[in-house]
This record gives sequence, C-alpha cells and structure tokens, in this order.
Amino acid sequence: MKFVSAFLLALTMTTLLPAEEHAFLQNGVTAHRGNSAVNPENTLPAFKSGIAAGADWLELDIFLTKDGKLVVTHDKTTRRVGDKNLDVAESTYAELKTIDVATDFRQRKQLTKTECPPLRMPLLEEVLQLVKQQHKTRVSIQPKADCVKEAVALVKRLQMEPWAGFNDGNLNYMSQVKQLAPKIPVFWDRGAETDIEADIKIAKERGFEGLVLHFKGITPEKVQQIKAAGLEPGAWTVNDPTLMKQLLKQGVERIYTDDPRLLLQLKNQ
Repeated sequence: MKFVSAFLLALTMTTLLPAEEHAFLQNGVTAHRGNSAVNPENTLPAFKSGIAAGADWLELDIFLTKDGKLVVTHDKTTRRVGDKNLDVAESTYAELKTIDVATDFRQRKQLTKTECPPLRMPLLEEVLQLVKQQHKTRVSIQPKADCVKEAVALVKRLQMEPWAGFNDGNLNYMSQVKQLAPKIPVFWDRGAETDIEADIKIAKERGFEGLVLHFKGITPEKVQQIKAAGLEPGAWTVNDPTLMKQLLKQGVERIYTDDPRLLLQLKNQ
C-alpha cells in the first residue's frame, strides 16, 4: 500500500509540474495541423504523428459548434476535407461526426480506405488530453472564430497551461488570450507585407512571445529586428527544403511546416 501511495503521489506531482520543469523540446519545429504531410490534417493520427516526429509544437485550428463544442478543423465548412458539406458553426457535433474528414487526403494521395481509414473531426479536448500524456511536445491553438474564452477555459479546466499556446493573426483574439491567461505564450501571425516595426511595438505592448511572418515577407533585417526586440522570429507555412534551409540561414527560429520530419532532418545536418 505504501508503494501504491508513493506512486500516486509522484504521478500527481508530475502532472502538476510547472512549465519550466517539463522536459519540453525546443527545436523550432511547429507541425502545421499536425504531421499533415503523411496524415489527414487536424486529426488525431496527424497529432500523434507530429509528436512521434519530434516537433516541439503542434498547431491546430478550432471552431465552436452550434451546440457549444470546440472542434478541431481549419475551414468554416467541411467542403474541402470531408465527404459532405456542412457549416461548422451551424452544425451540432453529432452532425459533424458523420463526416469523413480524411476524404480529401485519401483522394489526393490516391489511397484506399484500407490504407487511409475514415476519420472524424476531433474535439479540442481530445487533442489536449492526447498531448497531456507526454512532456515533450506542446500545442498551439488557432481560433478561427470568436471562441478564445471557451478555449482558455478548457485549457485551465484540464490544467493544460504548461502545454498550451495560441497563434493567429487576429489581434483581438491574441490580446484576449493574454488578458485571460498572461503566462500562455502567443505567436502572432503576420502577413508578408506587414509593418514589422509597428508589429514589434504592438507585440511588446501586449506581451506576445513571437512574430510569425508569411515566408514571402522574411528578410534577414526583419529577423534581426524581431530578435533584437526579444521576440521569437517565425515563418509560415514552409514545405520546400531549399526554402527551409534559406530561412534557417537567415536566423528564423521557428518554422511552421506540414512536414516536421523533413525540417528536423535539415536542422540536424
């Protein structure tokens, strides 16, 4: 009995470790919608594969359903990824679960259903519970609609603050994250033609941790400006190995990619 009690105590203490005591990876590789090069995007297999690949962050997108469920999907409708077209915000989760969100991936890769079985849209809570089972990879949540309050509340309820971050280009959404949970990191997504000086000023005022620029707008000068401000410079979304090498050479510290294994191989050369 003493052994069991000691084990349970140790397990509880591990679960409640603060962020700085977790052994989180820090390699600058964000698996965009999971390891979506080899799995249907924003699905549990994609996130499991992203963790197995060794990415230090997963990235995912969320909407709020008609019945108040936070679901993981990128588009307002299921037309692109699924076998039926439903408006996510106007549908219940029970309705959304009937859609095979692996349809587009299977067709593009010319796979059979045996090779790529049907998959359903996951709940954010399911992904968070998956991520919480390990202490290497964290998850960056991108709200595609006005659901920051609900997402932060879920992160707090699950005691997932050490594992969680947020990213998006919507300044109101990202500012709301910092208002509700100041210690959760925010990666502010910016376009290629953005005003970098203004962005740096805003990011510092709001307490953001990083600026993630569209790769077409990256220059060595911008990277140095971001670093000099104490922010992490990032780029989205990059799958070409030549471009990956170029960005790394320019000093980009974080790259969002559909192919985290490829990026990690290049970084380890």
